Amino acid sequence: MSTTKKMIPLLPLRGILVYPYMIIHLDVGREKSINALEESMVHDRLIMLATQKEAQNDQPAAEDIFEIGTIAEIKQLLKLPGGTIRVLVEGLYRAKIVSYMSFDPYYSVEIEEFSAEEVKTPEIEALTRTVIHQFEQWVKLSKKIPPETLVSVVTVEDAGRLTDLIATHLSLKIEDKQALLDAVLIKERLEKLCEILAREMEILELEKKINVRVRKQMEKTQKEYYLREQLKAIQKELGDKDDRTLELEEYRERMKEQELPKEVEEKVLKEMDRLEKMPPMVAENGVIRTYIDWILSLPWSKSSTDRLDVSIAENILNEDHYGLDKVKERILEYLAIRKLTDHMKGPILCLVGPPGVGKTSLARSIARSMERKFVRTSLGGVRDEAEIRGHRRTYVGALPGRIIQGMKTVDSKNPVFLLDEVDKMSADFRGDPSSALLEVLDPEQNNTFSDHYIELPFDLSRVLWIVTANVIHNIPRPLLDRMEIIQIPGYTEEEKVQIAKKYLIAKQTKEHGLTAKQFSLSDGALQNIIRNYTREAGVRGLERSIASLCRKVARLIVQEKKSSVKVTPQNLHTYLGPLRIRHSMAEKEPQVGVATGLAWTEVGGDVLPVEVSTMKGKGKLTLTGQLGDVMQESAQAGFSYIRNRAQQLGIDEEFHEKLDIHVHLPEGAIPKDGPSAGITMATAIVSALNGLPIRSDLAMTGEITLRGRVLPVGGLKEKILAAHRAGIKTILLPADNKSDIEELPANVKRSLEFIPVEHMDEVLKVALLPEKVQKSKESTSEIRE
Repeated sequence: MSTTKKMIPLLPLRGILVYPYMIIHLDVGREKSINALEESMVHDRLIMLATQKEAQNDQPAAEDIFEIGTIAEIKQLLKLPGGTIRVLVEGLYRAKIVSYMSFDPYYSVEIEEFSAEEVKTPEIEALTRTVIHQFEQWVKLSKKIPPETLVSVVTVEDAGRLTDLIATHLSLKIEDKQALLDAVLIKERLEKLCEILAREMEILELEKKINVRVRKQMEKTQKEYYLREQLKAIQKELGDKDDRTLELEEYRERMKEQELPKEVEEKVLKEMDRLEKMPPMVAENGVIRTYIDWILSLPWSKSSTDRLDVSIAENILNEDHYGLDKVKERILEYLAIRKLTDHMKGPILCLVGPPGVGKTSLARSIARSMERKFVRTSLGGVRDEAEIRGHRRTYVGALPGRIIQGMKTVDSKNPVFLLDEVDKMSADFRGDPSSALLEVLDPEQNNTFSDHYIELPFDLSRVLWIVTANVIHNIPRPLLDRMEIIQIPGYTEEEKVQIAKKYLIAKQTKEHGLTAKQFSLSDGALQNIIRNYTREAGVRGLERSIASLCRKVARLIVQEKKSSVKVTPQNLHTYLGPLRIRHSMAEKEPQVGVATGLAWTEVGGDVLPVEVSTMKGKGKLTLTGQLGDVMQESAQAGFSYIRNRAQQLGIDEEFHEKLDIHVHLPEGAIPKDGPSAGITMATAIVSALNGLPIRSDLAMTGEITLRGRVLPVGGLKEKILAAHRAGIKTILLPADNKSDIEELPANVKRSLEFIPVEHMDEVLKVALLPEKVQKSKESTSEIRE
């Protein structure tokens, strides 16, 4: 190969490349390029054509243009309107830009020409045949080149010219075309072309496969559409409408409207295919229809948008409910976290409290504050596992469980779902529904909840679960472990007054068609109703009493033409009758053997008097008053403590051989149980035995051990409120219960004295008065009427 150098004008090309032996039209518009053409026309009509690396560059520098280009001869030049020149050029041979001589008024370069003499070797011959064969295969696959063009290309004997001609017909990237132009040696060029053709063949084969697959799918879809349209036309002409076809069309439309998960869509299509192939009279038709209807009715992708404004939510919760600070705080925390991240799973809150404290209505308020949909299902009396998980489709009349039914009813993936009365479930031979609830109420499992009827995983992780129960000990432990327990204690009298004034009176007045002018209830009358006509932890009885007043007032207004009625403590009994509730009150005078205890019940706290009498006998301990097992054991423990410390307590050490002791709780109609009256019974027994009276203004609660230690108890808030209502001034309570005092209303804390105790000696020191009362022959204490 020989090379020569000479000066020549340069025409930079944008997005195109010219090979030797290639004839092509070029449109030239840049000023420097036009000057280069004019210079070339003046001399030998030869010009250097080299391609720019970036087509967008209008003023390319030396480094922006490829070094290897083609020397071309200008065959024809035509000026077009707008200053553009169309030029016809023919590529002659390769050349390399050695240096740039000038950049203005046109690019002038010194070039190095390549004139390669072809040497035919067996290797070049083999490469040439391979290239021709590959090109023929490429033409057959691509169908972009007519057969006569193929013939004119493959008949070229010069290997170098053949490669350049083939390269001109290939749709390649500029980089690939330039690589072929850069290959000055014939062998190198043939190898590069073989590589490019092999790659192009692979791409064409892949395109062919894709096209075949797409065409088949399109043909199948078009065929189905065509056949369905034909069937519709035939049915229309015959006046015969196929219900099944219409039904399947409706299913397809419903599927298009929803974004179903892939596995759900596949299941529906499979069932529709079965339905389509099944004879109309087969009984299973109805089963498949019902199943498809259920699947398409579920909210697989529908969800409501949460209102994440914590301030608005707080205002709504405060509007609807008085108090309940712990629950409100927990919901506002959840909303705050949802505002920071959308990936948090819905919490599972279990509201435990007596009837009527607002557990169910609180769940509705939560849904309203978050702008979520609300659904409720009651679990009271449910004893079949299928109620939760659904029945298998093999059973006649099978249906999904209550969870899936609720999700269909609410038509949203993220509702507030209330499971009411979870503590009233039971189990029998049909399964344990509480075990089925474990999957529903487990944040780690409920994102793939499986109903026996649906048989597809349904995501329940975005549901805000609220579970309610009256007592915690009836909830199975594994279920309890998966929930966040929030205790809702009974309302105090003050809270009931506020609830009635803010909510209940206005609600009942509106429901009975009355106005605020027609019916009014004084604060004294309201307190009288709460204290003497209702005995409850919640406010249901209070609401019923207010409703009763509204009915009687409505009758007076309609029948006796009264313009307004005001209910006061003085006239309350004329509307509601005599007092219904009698609360235990504290003893007026200190007495021997009579101690005041405090008890917790489901309807609130109460004062529990304990009476002890001693009689001649042989140390028998009698317990009466419907005492449960725990209270009986507390009395036995207290008795053993007294026997052990008789000398220190000023009691005859042989009393258990000479005296029988009778412990009685007068409120006999009410069953009592629980570890809260141990120190009360022990104090009453000590008082009866040593003759020291017990303070009448003092009440106590706490459990006792054999060593005399005082153990903590529960329900302290309700007990102290009952003591306050009964006129008690001092409360003895276990030292471990001191923290419970903080939850009490401020006015109650101010009016009571709290004495925390750790040992029975401290209790006796405070409770017993120093002066002794003379025992009568019949009894050591006066029995309270």
